[in-house]
Amino acid sequence: MKSNENKALTTKNSTFMALKDFNLNDALTEELSGLSGSFERIKIPAAGMTVFEIPGENPDSPETVKEFSAVILHHHPLYAYYTDKYTGGSNPPDCGSFDGITGVGNPGGDCAGCPFNKFGSGENRAKACKNRRRIYLLREGEIFPMILSLPTGSLKDFTRYIMRLLSKGKKSNSVVTKFTLKKATNNSGIAYSQAQFSVDRDLTGEEFALISGLTEQVKVFSVRVGYDNESSVDVAANIDPETGEVIEPLA
Repeated sequence: MKSNENKALTTKNSTFMALKDFNLNDALTEELSGLSGSFERIKIPAAGMTVFEIPGENPDSPETVKEFSAVILHHHPLYAYYTDKYTGGSNPPDCGSFDGITGVGNPGGDCAGCPFNKFGSGENRAKACKNRRRIYLLREGEIFPMILSLPTGSLKDFTRYIMRLLSKGKKSNSVVTKFTLKKATNNSGIAYSQAQFSVDRDLTGEEFALISGLTEQVKVFSVRVGYDNESSVDVAANIDPETGEVIEPLA
């Protein structure tokens, strides 16, 4: 009985219920017509810092938090290869992929067989093509999603987290996920920030129905989001995301 009462109370007090009267496509069409807009980004700092940078009211002064909770609406691979070393900015890569299967550009084609997607093809025996994962998040109390781009060093833990959810018959958009950071160091002594994931709580059935609707809208919108500011220097890029193995620089 208490369990049902707690669920009812959660639904009643849930800030996700504001999605009942919200349509992402309509909002973007009405408010951003003729404008070039995208979702704001949550940033993972470099050098092993353990606080996220979250956009606030002042764009020049982001909020720094040790942890936050949000629903993972959608996530997909984000591969980017630059012929010349990336130096920042919004220039698109020479070859990129939003599914990790097929690259578009030069050289393009099958990602699995691409020589630039092999360890040893880039600096310090890393991959010349940077493999990241783009996550669309919705924090409680908000109705517009944000983007978090996971670097190579966080992919293994993210994969493990998704597999844990799947083993319990849950999808990533059926729970509220807690995001934290820990300082990690590779065998070369380079510190980097590694994202950690855990379940904060399950969504109620009513919440999940609303979130599922927004998920489908985000999937449609995601194909229009470019590569801007996604391929910054990844100090953990010499970590194999599948095995966790550190690929050491050549002597």
